[in-house]
Amino acid sequence: MIDSILLTLILPGTDKKDHLEEIEEMKLLANTIGYNIVDSITQTRRSIDPATYFGKGKINQVIENTLMLNVKSIFINDDLKPNHYKNIKKLTKDKIEIIDRTCLILNIFSQNAKTNESKSQVRLATLQYMMPRLTGMWTHLERQMGGVGTRGGPGEKQIEIDRRIIRKDITKLKRDLEKVSKQRKNQTKLRKNIFKVSLVGYTNAGKSSLLEKISGYKAFIKDQLFATLETTTKKVKLPSKTEIVLSDTVGFLRKLPHNLVASFRSTLSDIIDSDLIIKVIDLSSSDINGHISTINNTLKNLNADKCNYIYVFNKIDLVKNQNVFKKINKKYNNPLMVSTLKELRIDTLINKIDEIATNDFKDYKIEIKYKDLKIIDYIYKNSIIRKRIDKYENIEFEISCDLKSYNRIIKKIEA
Repeated sequence: MIDSILLTLILPGTDKKDHLEEIEEMKLLANTIGYNIVDSITQTRRSIDPATYFGKGKINQVIENTLMLNVKSIFINDDLKPNHYKNIKKLTKDKIEIIDRTCLILNIFSQNAKTNESKSQVRLATLQYMMPRLTGMWTHLERQMGGVGTRGGPGEKQIEIDRRIIRKDITKLKRDLEKVSKQRKNQTKLRKNIFKVSLVGYTNAGKSSLLEKISGYKAFIKDQLFATLETTTKKVKLPSKTEIVLSDTVGFLRKLPHNLVASFRSTLSDIIDSDLIIKVIDLSSSDINGHISTINNTLKNLNADKCNYIYVFNKIDLVKNQNVFKKINKKYNNPLMVSTLKELRIDTLINKIDEIATNDFKDYKIEIKYKDLKIIDYIYKNSIIRKRIDKYENIEFEISCDLKSYNRIIKKIEA
């Protein structure tokens, strides 16, 4: 583990509890990529310093203490603007690594990206983050250029070369991801007649574990922030024999970088097309309200806040305080509570999904002639067969489905 310092800022209106939660979250995030935050320093200000974000005196003091402790990195719990980053780097004289929240999250995503799509998404967000910060990254060359007033030195030329390369890479990545997005839209069209359910939640809330328990699919599960970045979609047959598509995608987080959300918009499109969103909450978390707020804000940014949803509180096996259960039951009108680890109440959740998926179903009677046997498979896939009677001249079905599915079946019979 690499020892590091965390620097945070409190402005007017900052919620003290939220601030403490963010500090703990930053420690977890840093730990994920091999850093150990040994000390946390907070400055209270009326406004952000236009030059160095924090007060220049405070920054210098922190840098001095960091060097005295032989610590090589400072984490900052905010997204530094390019000029803030550049000016702070100058003060460190390139002796200390400066990592803001966005850079930290991008590093974690980069480590955990497995598929070509997720790697491209992370690389696009990273390049967009780097582009305006190149000047700050080349401060070590400015000193070689002869000081203030120098023009056209090697550093400046290299920056322009890097910018051209990055612009070219960004254009190519956007083009490649647009192709993937079109393929995803085509896949979505093929699933337009099936009930779609998406698992959403704060990172490490247990969404992948829930996907595994409901579908039987062996998902990659690790007790780590952003362990999975890829969307996993599986077909699931419910007790009523209704088929649904269940999707699990990247977890949410406070202050998730805008470039990252934009890059992953195609991946997150499965959420927008959902018939039901399951908001998975870690009941053992000390910041349930903050997690729910982050989930709702992210869904709003994705234009998915109008979708039908239910709350599912996971990890009930880790909660010993009965008052927690009472409080959540009262506030969220007795929501579903499960434990994926102990496999508690998973059947209750499956039945609830089944109930919602079949809520618009009605019973119908249809009959087909033997010459139309080719559509039987379609009937089985798009309805629940309550009864089948094979007669001499035809086959009678008693089915249950929604009105749209019934009309499609009738249209095929009459074709």
